[in-house]
Amino acid sequence: MSADVAVISLNQLRVQYGAFTAVDNLSLDIRRGELFGLLGPNGAGKSTTIRVLIGQRQPNAGSVTIAGFDIVRDWAKIKPVFGYVPDRENHFEEFTGRRNLEFFADLYGVPRMRVRDCLKIVELDEAGDLPVRGYSLGMRRKLLLARALIHEPKILYLDEPTANLDIHSAEVVHRILRDRVADGATVILTTHDMDEVEKICDRVGIMCKGKLIALDSPMNLKQAHTERKVDVVTTIGERMVFNLDEDADRQTLAEVIRAGRTASLKTREFDFHATFLKLTGLAFD
Repeated sequence: MSADVAVISLNQLRVQYGAFTAVDNLSLDIRRGELFGLLGPNGAGKSTTIRVLIGQRQPNAGSVTIAGFDIVRDWAKIKPVFGYVPDRENHFEEFTGRRNLEFFADLYGVPRMRVRDCLKIVELDEAGDLPVRGYSLGMRRKLLLARALIHEPKILYLDEPTANLDIHSAEVVHRILRDRVADGATVILTTHDMDEVEKICDRVGIMCKGKLIALDSPMNLKQAHTERKVDVVTTIGERMVFNLDEDADRQTLAEVIRAGRTASLKTREFDFHATFLKLTGLAFD
């Protein structure tokens, strides 16, 4: 299958809870071998979209196809294709990490040798024989990822995958996801963390009130919404702002620098909170 072919295709998807529209005519194609980030505030429709993709919620209107199969008519063919990391854990607390994974390996008909591999991938091999009730929050999150990887799915859905993880563990998760994509898998993650998206995602979709309001690569999104301004504090404490799109401002800034009058100089980096406010008029949670 070509990398340009949509593995996941949402066409005018609408999901309602009573009179409330959680997802409002969402159309989106996600390609094979793509790591796609779905962003937005609480209530934007991200998690509801994922619930449709994992079969927990049926569309009220529109259609969804996954690997060419209709999500309603062909669910039995779709279910073995994906893995899912929920935002809330649901482990068997009294079982060891290894036994938790063995349970799911058996469900998928996967050799138990795969359990050892998955524990090692998420760096839980030394804790594999400890009861999960003694795991830290980060260890529990990594065990969820190991479980999702157990049958080597071609599609992976993750809801806030690095929540409660330390820096090293978050980097481990990022590496695993990029490795999966390099092997041809398709990954969709929801997150509040624009820095995370910028590090690992190929494209970003921003949702607000159930609608897709922006769709682009992280770099293009950043370039489109970064303020081209420089904040300067002079040696006498004067605060100045220069717009780099204005010839006069650029010239004055150069003169201030040449004169050695700058105590500090800072460019305005991409601010997702400000960008989200600009796009939607809403604060980002």
